[in-house]
Amino acid sequence: MTLEVIILAAGQGSRMRSSTPKVLHPLGGKPLLQHVVDAARSLEPSAIHVVVGHGADAVRAAMDGSGLRWVEQAEQLGTGHAVLQALPGVRDESTVLVLYGDVPLVAPDVLQTLVEAAQDAPALLTAVLDDPTGYGRVLRDGHSVFRAVVEHKDAATDELAVQEVNTGILAAPASLFRRFLPQVGNSNQQREYYLPDVLSLSVAEGIAVRTATVADPLAVLGVNDQLQLSRLERELQRQRAEALMTAGVRLADPARIDIRGNLRCGRDVFIDVNCVFAGEVILEDGVHIGPNCVITASRIGAGTEVRAMSHLEKATVADDCTVGPYARLRPGTALAQGARVGNFVETKKARIGAGSKVNHLSYIGDCEMGEGANIGAGTITCNYDGVNKHITRIGDGAFVGSNATLVAPVEIGSGGFVAAGSTITRAVPEAELAVARGKQRNISGWKRPGKVNKD
Repeated sequence: MTLEVIILAAGQGSRMRSSTPKVLHPLGGKPLLQHVVDAARSLEPSAIHVVVGHGADAVRAAMDGSGLRWVEQAEQLGTGHAVLQALPGVRDESTVLVLYGDVPLVAPDVLQTLVEAAQDAPALLTAVLDDPTGYGRVLRDGHSVFRAVVEHKDAATDELAVQEVNTGILAAPASLFRRFLPQVGNSNQQREYYLPDVLSLSVAEGIAVRTATVADPLAVLGVNDQLQLSRLERELQRQRAEALMTAGVRLADPARIDIRGNLRCGRDVFIDVNCVFAGEVILEDGVHIGPNCVITASRIGAGTEVRAMSHLEKATVADDCTVGPYARLRPGTALAQGARVGNFVETKKARIGAGSKVNHLSYIGDCEMGEGANIGAGTITCNYDGVNKHITRIGDGAFVGSNATLVAPVEIGSGGFVAAGSTITRAVPEAELAVARGKQRNISGWKRPGKVNKD
């Protein structure tokens, strides 16, 4: 069997009330359309054709387009018309699966079942809804055999009572589409060419239409407005939270976690409330994430604790470290084993050695720090001269006192000591003390200024 997939992604999505094409609105950290493309790729088709129209250039630019065949639908005249635009690029011997760029949660195993049912006849995916308003109804004869799909706006009163609906997702041999799509008319209230009409044409010629009903209607829910998008976001996050807990992760509240990428966790990981994970994030064994943290594209080593309100982006944290609370690790930060970065500390392109500590209110940027160093509160590395960035090197066991300013490029040797309040502009040799501050002068007899009487 040769499988090809056609994804319909040409609609404007006017009910989204947004200048962004509907299929590019994010769900779980990636565009709606990307979810559909990923599901299609899991079936290993020989080709994926994406039909675009509104915002076509933006859609192409935003997608991981490798292996996608783009088809332009200049006029949006309905789903049947959209598939017809892609058919010239489809091989005659293929089975064709039609998906929708705004239906992101359908599972690959459901699609595989549908494809297998469509080797020599069309197969339609249906759902049973408590409230089918707006959906095309699936009509059957007295023996429950598929007869047709009627759109909501074209349905009679008795047909509107039907709760089984057309999801729009169907599969059929390419030859059947070539045969029947040109016969589809637009004699309906929308004046559009409906793809499900090929099913009625098949039945009329004695070709039985197979159906499969999806167990969870949310899996085939489309996105037409921001309310529906938010509903799917919660459903996706619920699924991801349950998968984590099934794998042994302890969540303080599974309803208060957002995974906007791929989160991989080891054993005995704990995640507190209101945490956001974006991109590829790895939490190794025994990691503890405090409340209200945002972690993006980072790796956290075993036994490390990330305390409340901390932000990590493209950072690497080794085993048994402590980060936060209120710490910000910017891209290029790497903490070696047992390092500590404390409250209101910001780092950027900083390599902090094993057992080193930056505990309070400091900025460490473009810095290479050895093992066992201690950085006092209020210390900053002045890494930017207005044009270029420069490196600060701090050796093993160095001690930098509070409120020190290290003007890069500069080096503090191993065991070097910087007195509190110093501004360091030259290298500090190993095991030496650097004092670089104005000499204190006490003025005897000084009187504190008093308030001026303005009367």
